[in-house]
Amino acid sequence: MILALALLAVGAMRAAGWLFALCVVAAAVAGSLAVVGRRSVYGAWYDVIAVPIESVAGVPWVYSAFGRIGEGPARRSWRAGISVAVTLALLAVFVPLLGGADATFAKLLDAVTPKLDAASVVQWIALFAVLGLGSVGAMYLLAGPRAAATGAPSGRCLRRLEWALPVGALTILFAVFVAAQFVALFGGDDYVQRTANLTYAEYARSGFWQLSIVSILTLAVIAVVLRWATQECAADRAWLRILLSAIGVLTLIIVASALGRMWTYQQAYGFTVMRLLVEVCELWLGLVYLLMIAAVLRLDGTWLPRAAIGTAMSTLFALALLNPEGLVAERNIDRWEHGGNLDTLYLSRLSPDILPAVGRLPQPQRAEIFGPIRTSLDDDTWQSWNLSRARAR
Repeated sequence: MILALALLAVGAMRAAGWLFALCVVAAAVAGSLAVVGRRSVYGAWYDVIAVPIESVAGVPWVYSAFGRIGEGPARRSWRAGISVAVTLALLAVFVPLLGGADATFAKLLDAVTPKLDAASVVQWIALFAVLGLGSVGAMYLLAGPRAAATGAPSGRCLRRLEWALPVGALTILFAVFVAAQFVALFGGDDYVQRTANLTYAEYARSGFWQLSIVSILTLAVIAVVLRWATQECAADRAWLRILLSAIGVLTLIIVASALGRMWTYQQAYGFTVMRLLVEVCELWLGLVYLLMIAAVLRLDGTWLPRAAIGTAMSTLFALALLNPEGLVAERNIDRWEHGGNLDTLYLSRLSPDILPAVGRLPQPQRAEIFGPIRTSLDDDTWQSWNLSRARAR
């Protein structure tokens, strides 16, 4: 729950809208996992969306709870709530009438009443409805009936030969590929141009996405084998640990190769937010592989989905602390100072998060970036105040 609140607080620090949107989604996931508390009968993928799902069952549960309210403190609280609602309804009718009857009173009302338009009213009603349903779902998960957590996985059906043959073949294939990667790494640009007829930057770009897809698919293969392979004897367990750990380590090297390729490509063609996000996702994937190797050594992957989701949200929060758009601007300016090109048009389309980094630039580059960003700034209200936008003004 602390992580969920920290992710929501990013909106007050960073002005990048895409970053806050990701943090809101991650905060919802973190809150759902915190409310569920323990692994449910449906598994981790259900747990991350348990609050919106259970809000459907929670509405009749809350309604039936109101029907069971008897005399005593609960009854008195209910009657007090009705009294407050009636009071607000009466004020909503009489205050506008009195304001229309006297100009002085109307001016006093204008000074203390917030300005609302139709779009703002609809937005707040929708937000209230979403938060209300989320609260109902959370209360239902905390206090309502729920299924018990599952035990250890059962029904293992893959015998050693059935899984060892494909996994062993992949291990050999990955080992050959990793060896070729080391040859290209130490051979440098000349070797790549001779063998692939590409510059090193083009070579880096051409293979990144393929390596990323290989890493994701291999993760699925390891997870399936770990879940369904038999562990009837010590030999079965030993082969599982050896082969799955081997393919995990080799895939970690492939992940490192993909990261190196993206870094080389950015050094050649510039840094962007999308390329940075891709790199961060690849780093997180490497962390998941480390967790997967630990699960393989323990021969228990039941804890892995929650750990992977938790590390994903923690990685996103760490990225927010690092200020991703500011980091992109810093790297592009460093590259420009060493003779590279500077895309001021791209930087001018980013958020005010980049302005501290852009302050290093001389004129006219600084004005080309500062101008469009400051022109696009709107005045913040108390509920939308943001540190980066406040500094930009």
